Amino acid sequence: MSAHATFTHMEDGTADDWRIIAQDFVQFAARLPDRILTHLKLLDGDFGGFPIDRLTHSLQTATLAYHDGKDEEYVICALLHDIGDTLGSYNHPDIAAAMLKPFVSAENHWMVEKHGIFQGYYFFHHLGMDRHLREQFKDHPQYQATIEFCARYDAAAFDPEGEALPLEFFEPMLRRVFARPKQSIYMEATQAK
Repeated sequence: MSAHATFTHMEDGTADDWRIIAQDFVQFAARLPDRILTHLKLLDGDFGGFPIDRLTHSLQTATLAYHDGKDEEYVICALLHDIGDTLGSYNHPDIAAAMLKPFVSAENHWMVEKHGIFQGYYFFHHLGMDRHLREQFKDHPQYQATIEFCARYDAAAFDPEGEALPLEFFEPMLRRVFARPKQSIYMEATQAK
């Protein structure tokens, strides 16, 4: 049986309590790639009216980026860009971006976070919305890169005949990207242990 902290209110926590919690956190965080893979599999069979299911779309997006020579971090961003569809029906890019933020560059994070607005260029006008909503970011350094992500990889990944490398192909990349955070308020405390 693992040890547990003894406080009932955080202000009563002791250094021993927080050592127990920190040790558990390190072990829990190490299993993050497994939880991501499990959650990604929830997209299997979920078509949402699209020509292919959401998992296949994610795999096709990552496959296109991989074949185009993008680095592992970018490919994993492509793989996970829509993972928030199951929990964030109205803000799926925010879910993916929050999950990726500690592990990816600020540029890739921004691209994932904003891809929903940029992707809207292809369909917002069919829903009575402004397809040019992305123009609010025209002066942002990642504007063109996010247009490219949507045009070359995301919008192009709805082909029932298109190549989609299996999830197992991307798993080692995912594990490497999520092996160590690049930024987190908890890095110093957890890496000192």
